[in-house]
Amino acid sequence: MPSIQTALPPELVNNARRLYRECLRRAKYVGHRQNNTPLLVDMIRQQFKKNMLETNPEKIQTMMDAAARGLINHMLLESEQITGRKLSGKT
Repeated sequence: MPSIQTALPPELVNNARRLYRECLRRAKYVGHRQNNTPLLVDMIRQQFKKNMLETNPEKIQTMMDAAARGLINHMLLESEQITGRKLSGKT
């Protein structure tokens, strides 16, 4: 029986790994600022672990898109707070 990783397109697996690492980095950054790093890191790990056995590439891509949007939204919010300017285009 082939492993799940070999059953999926390699670029999808690599993108998922990169996204996971970036989510963990962001969770550690935010957690450090809010003094709740273990909680945020655990939440990220649980979400990825919960969906780890998904084999439908379309569903995986949808979940990855949602996670990426969350990261982008957080970075925009962070930039807005630092610069004091609205970057998201919403008024």
